Amino acid sequence: MANSSSSIAKDPNDSDKGVAEIVGNNTYHPGAAEVEYDELHVQCPPHTTERMLMTRIDWRLIPFLCILYLLAFLDRVNIANARSFSLVEDLHLANHEYNTALTMFFVPYVIFEIPSNILLKRFSPRVWLPICMLGFGIASCGMFPGCFYLISMWYKRGESQKRYSLFFSSTSLAGAFGGLLASAIGKMDGIRGYHGWRWIFILEGILTCLVAIVFFFIFPSFPEEAKWLTEDERAYIKARLRADQGHNAAERKISFRDVLAVMKDHRVWLGGFMYFGLIVPAYGYAFFAPTIISTYHYDAIQTQLHSVPPWAASFAFSLLTAALSDWMHHRAAFALAPLALGLAAFATLLKVHNNTSVQYAMLCLVTMGTYSVLPITVCWFSMNLGGHHRRAIGTAWQIGFGNIGGIIATFAFLDTDRPWFTNGYSICLGFTCLSGLASLLYLISIYLENQKRAKAVRDVGLSEYEKTELGDLNPEFRYMY
Repeated sequence: MANSSSSIAKDPNDSDKGVAEIVGNNTYHPGAAEVEYDELHVQCPPHTTERMLMTRIDWRLIPFLCILYLLAFLDRVNIANARSFSLVEDLHLANHEYNTALTMFFVPYVIFEIPSNILLKRFSPRVWLPICMLGFGIASCGMFPGCFYLISMWYKRGESQKRYSLFFSSTSLAGAFGGLLASAIGKMDGIRGYHGWRWIFILEGILTCLVAIVFFFIFPSFPEEAKWLTEDERAYIKARLRADQGHNAAERKISFRDVLAVMKDHRVWLGGFMYFGLIVPAYGYAFFAPTIISTYHYDAIQTQLHSVPPWAASFAFSLLTAALSDWMHHRAAFALAPLALGLAAFATLLKVHNNTSVQYAMLCLVTMGTYSVLPITVCWFSMNLGGHHRRAIGTAWQIGFGNIGGIIATFAFLDTDRPWFTNGYSICLGFTCLSGLASLLYLISIYLENQKRAKAVRDVGLSEYEKTELGDLNPEFRYMY
């Protein structure tokens, strides 16, 4: 999974002046005549290589995050599957009460994202993220920004997208597995007097709680706290991130003043709108896919089974897009181009109402165009935020503000709009355009800022502390496109 490039260092006396300029004041500088350097000219520990070490980190970090978020997202959207098995009838939900129930779920996701990332930094991911997983409701709101934040503190900007997308694609797997599990668990309808929807919540909830308890003992944390790495390996990880992203101030506590300072940056607001625009179609589909598919004249079990292929398509397309994005070391095009799939799909669904095959194919394009772009926008934005405090706050803000879109999505597809759901598709189309516009403005903003910094004096005499405080506002920092 890890990319690397290496070269054999020349004699130190003949070394390029650019090496010291790039590495700066990194704490890890052992000397050796024949050693491997990575692409940023940071020296690897003598007993390993960059590829070997990053592969170890991949296996020690990404599977845990994928499992955590797969189960969390499964618990979040299984209400859509449960609806097919008498949930509305048993709870006597009338009018828009089902939609209201979905809305209430998103309130803590809007309010508590930034406080959660502050607590994550204080208690460490190993403690805080399993607590979020076990807590459901209010507590679970911190998992998504926390996981993205943790990934960003392990990987360089140019190698991070595959990891972000693999982690985020657990949502697609959760959607696919959710449909399969619901079709199987739904057959338990009537056992011990419970309808199928109760068994969906009981069995999937028990699984999440058991995994969360185990994760308390084995979940990974920040590189500085990774006891499974040797001291020189931890120093190397820190040095390569510093060469790529600048000073991160891992030991620094976050204050309310930091939050206010970060929110003064207009690019932080653009990052929020990039995500906000995509959350509406993303959750619109996640919460109402079975409802939409049921209008194609399938029974409850067939509806669940037919919900699987669109999720599988989005999973495969997301990984392909992420691999290309990392290979090209580019984000902007991959945050914009796939949106065309979603726009075309929603436009078609607004016009085609009597061709089930075409409508079903368009649902696949909806998931591909939406769920492939979501991790790219988060990765692109978060990896352009320098320093622990700006990244923790900015990532939490982007996701917290974006989750307002989840509230909108819960009322996008109403039963009164069956079977064409014209209002829902129109809303999703409009918000997809909003995301594309925000991404375009963000690209223009960072391009102009990079051009401005390239023309300015590079060394303005800032101290190490000042560089740490500035993060990506440091004149030496360059934004990634």
